[in-house]
Amino acid sequence: MIRLPEIGGGVREYAPRSEPLTLGGGGALTSRTVYSAAHVVADPYADTTPDSPAAVDWDATLAFRRHLWSQGLGVAEAMDTAQRGMGLDWTGAAELIRRSAAEAKAVGGRIACGVGTDQLTEPEHLTGPAGLAAVRKAYEEQLALVEETGSRAVLMASRALAAAASDPEDYLDLYGHLLRQASEPVILHWLGPMFDPALDGYWGSADLDTATETFLEVIAAHPDKVDGIKVSLLDARREVELRRRLPEGVRCYTGDDFHYPELIAGDEQGFSHALLGIFDPLAPLAAQAVRTLDTGDTDGFRAILDPTVALSRHLFRAPTRFYKTGVVLLAWLAGHQDHFTMVGGLQSARSLPHLAKAYELADGLGLFPDPALAESRMRSLLTVGGGL
Repeated sequence: MIRLPEIGGGVREYAPRSEPLTLGGGGALTSRTVYSAAHVVADPYADTTPDSPAAVDWDATLAFRRHLWSQGLGVAEAMDTAQRGMGLDWTGAAELIRRSAAEAKAVGGRIACGVGTDQLTEPEHLTGPAGLAAVRKAYEEQLALVEETGSRAVLMASRALAAAASDPEDYLDLYGHLLRQASEPVILHWLGPMFDPALDGYWGSADLDTATETFLEVIAAHPDKVDGIKVSLLDARREVELRRRLPEGVRCYTGDDFHYPELIAGDEQGFSHALLGIFDPLAPLAAQAVRTLDTGDTDGFRAILDPTVALSRHLFRAPTRFYKTGVVLLAWLAGHQDHFTMVGGLQSARSLPHLAKAYELADGLGLFPDPALAESRMRSLLTVGGGL
């Protein structure tokens, strides 16, 4: 038994499982294209402060990506889960992209890399034509680097563009320019303000219906340059409606960490592929579920993946942008890294009761390859953090 602090107060005893979940073997996924947005592993011995550049443990970071590829998943690199804009700056992200892309080539893994504008460290001060020009130049620099590595580019939502743009036309002009010069089709990423409050009003309007029309206008003007869209609005109805309006051949990659089983399963009019942060800790279960779906067994797919939603909703509860803390906790408990230290000290972004609940939910799913190790590590965290 282990004593866990509860979110509402108090402490209760929990009996961890003694055996991990038994899963099938690996192999390619065929019915859906699935990316896991992967976290970075910090160097716990680097002499850093919250304001200093990120110190990354490259060996452990790349080892985790090999784990994801071994499950049959693709890696979505240098995106929100990797703490872009929350500890990892452009210099660190560029190095991460180079290293991960080289590793992907070595092992034959699928990879897509985030393209943003985080060289612009004070985006709130960018306004008017000069601001838009700076945003364009920053996007171009990052797009060129990603294309040089041979990776697929993900055009991420930009805080700087949200600050500089004055109307939908600014988005249409800038994205049109980027898509025209992209050498290969890209993934367009719409990240909602629940993940980053600075992105409120993206696509030129705080009204999501109006913003959707601008987003679709960008795609309709350049369908040959859009591999797909990643939608992270946590609104399943809106994603389905948007998915049904996409041009032929443009994929929808769900980024909805609340409703992913139903969106990936789809309906008689289509389905979503996936690019999800929750598939970082869920990789073995997610892969097993999609392999089941590959056989045409939708019910079996849902039976595997539906029980994971409670854990995902817990990790992504508001303030949603701090979900990374739970993701890294689970990687440590599962034995993928030797510590629970995060870039920028973000391991302190969630409470001890929140982390204890994450452990309980993950253990109940059988996510830990060595349940005894996970229990021992959770005990050590509880002892240091709360004296339990």
